[in-house]
Amino acid sequence: MTNRIAFQGEPGAYSHEACQDAYPDMEAVPCQSFEDVIGAVRRGDADLAMLPVENSTYGRVADIHRLLPESGLHIVDETFVRVRICLMAMPGVALEDVASVRAHLVLLPQSVNFLKMHGIQGISAADSAGAARELAESRAVHEGVLASSLAAEIYGLNVLASDIEDHGHNTTRFVIMSREPDVSRRGESVMRTTFVFEVRNIPAALYKAMGGFATNGVNMTKLESYMVDGSFTATRFYADIEGHPDDAPVRRALEELAYFTNSLNILGVYPASPRRNL
Repeated sequence: MTNRIAFQGEPGAYSHEACQDAYPDMEAVPCQSFEDVIGAVRRGDADLAMLPVENSTYGRVADIHRLLPESGLHIVDETFVRVRICLMAMPGVALEDVASVRAHLVLLPQSVNFLKMHGIQGISAADSAGAARELAESRAVHEGVLASSLAAEIYGLNVLASDIEDHGHNTTRFVIMSREPDVSRRGESVMRTTFVFEVRNIPAALYKAMGGFATNGVNMTKLESYMVDGSFTATRFYADIEGHPDDAPVRRALEELAYFTNSLNILGVYPASPRRNL
């Protein structure tokens, strides 16, 4: 065991914050891409991977559903992070001195009202935590960054305004993946099972595949489709359900699903996060 958890982004990214919140005793290891995160765990350089799968404002994280089934890893937990946006600048700089801010493209539209109110120009950056690091290096006095409070702490920047997002519900869901599955846990919380499947090319295949969950009283909380290798005829579905594969209703529903699919891959069985309903 390395006691390390890998995440995508630079130190101070919201994925880094997710690692600290969920696994404070583990060393968080930054990686350049999602593929690098997965590779770090597969090689044994890290024990766990922290991967964002969806955001309450922007929906599914691009490419993640394509990567998870091919990763060779297994979902063992989930966690949620409220995206709280801070405007930060060099120490000694006042808010009225800031003429522009840099941030990842997804953060700028979420703070448009605050930026307009203060006459601040938003400039897109490849990475918000990276923009914070660059500001600390350049020491520019008329520039700011939108990022997490963790980024400000790491790079020695001063937070001039907190929680400046236009909507207070912006939350990212992460899954935690490991080399080995863990289907032994039950606990007190609701169990969740995540899987991907590809329906057979027969009439009403998806309708029939979903019927088993309805007749067995299994709650499906997510169902999303995505293309396979750019083909319009090969469509996969990503699904989350409540329950454990060993539960009789879930077992029957999955058996019925398998009859109408070309492939069925269970990605993980894990307890629902207590933060899910916050």
